Amino acid sequence: MPLGFDGKLLEGTHTVTLKTSEGDITLALNADKAPKTVTNFIVLAKAGYYDGLTFHRVIPDFMIQGGDPNGDGTGGESVFGPTFEDEISDIPMERGVIAMANRGPDTNGSQFFIIQRQDGTPWLEGLHTAFGKVMEGMDIVDKITKVKRDPMDRPLEAVTLEVKIEK
Repeated sequence: MPLGFDGKLLEGTHTVTLKTSEGDITLALNADKAPKTVTNFIVLAKAGYYDGLTFHRVIPDFMIQGGDPNGDGTGGESVFGPTFEDEISDIPMERGVIAMANRGPDTNGSQFFIIQRQDGTPWLEGLHTAFGKVMEGMDIVDKITKVKRDPMDRPLEAVTLEVKIEK
C-alpha cells in the first residue's frame, strides 16, 4: 500500500484539478457512487503518482485517456493491489464524465479517461466505472482531442498532467 493510505474508503464529493500542459480541468469525484475508485484516484494523486504522466491516448469525438506510468496503455496499478473490482453505478457515460480504463471486468488500476463525445458513450455503460464529472475545463478536453497524433492515437507532442486535490 502506498504511503498515506490507511485502508479507509472516502465518502462524499471531492474536487480535483488536472493541471495539463494544455490547461486546467476541474473534476468533481463522487465517492458515494464509487468509493474504492475515488479513494484509489485521490491516494495515488496525493502520492504524486500521476504527476508528469501523459494523456497517452487521444481520440477526437470520443475521449482522452491517461494515468499510465508506461505511457502506452499497458501500465498502472491501484492502492488495493495490481487491480480492483468495478463499481458500476447509475452515473451515465455522458460528455465530461471521468471513468476508469480497463482490460475487462474488474481490472481497474490507475488509468482513466474523460469522455469528450458530444452524445456520450452509452455503449460503455456497465463496462467501466464512472466516478466523476468535469466541472470546468471541457474546452481543455476538447483542445487535447485536437492535438496531432500518430495512427495509434498517441499525441505526437506529450500532453502532460499533474493532479491537485482541491477538497
